[in-house]
Amino acid sequence: MEGNRMQLDLTVNGQARSVQVFPMARLLDVLREELDLPGTKEGCGEGECGACSVIMDGSLVNSCLVPAVQAQGAELLTIEGLARNGELSGLQRAFVACNGAQCGFCTPGMVLASEDLLRRCAQPSEPEIREGLAGNICRCTGYVKIVDAVQAAAAGRERP
Repeated sequence: MEGNRMQLDLTVNGQARSVQVFPMARLLDVLREELDLPGTKEGCGEGECGACSVIMDGSLVNSCLVPAVQAQGAELLTIEGLARNGELSGLQRAFVACNGAQCGFCTPGMVLASEDLLRRCAQPSEPEIREGLAGNICRCTGYVKIVDAVQAAAAGRERP
C-alpha cells in the first residue's frame, strides 16, 4: 500500500503492468485513466449497456462493475489488444467492411463481445450471435450490420 493506494499487478493485452490504485477503484477507470487505454467506454456505469466490456481471464465482463482489486493477477484483453503490429484483427476488419459501427461508441464493447462469442463458438448461428451480443446495447445500427460482421468474421471473410 502506498498512502491510500495499493499495487495492482495484471497482464493487459499481453503486457505485464503494475499500477497504484485506490482500493475501491473500478477496473474501467484504471484502464482509462491509469493505463491510458481509452477504447473501453463508459456508457451507463451500471453494467447494462456493455460499452465497457473487456475479456478478463477468458470471460467477458463489464469493467464498470469490476473492482480493480478483483483484477489482481488477471489477464485482460481490451479493444486495443485485438490489433497486432498495427493490423486490425479479422473481426475488426469485418466490422469496418460490413459497416458494423455508426457512431462507434458501442463498437469496442460489441467487438469484444463478438470476440468472446467466436472463441466459444466458431460458427455461431444468427440467433446465437444475437444472444451473444445481448448484453451490449447499440442505439444506432439496429444490429443487422453487426450480425453481418460477426457472420463474416466467423466465415473467415470480411464481407457478408
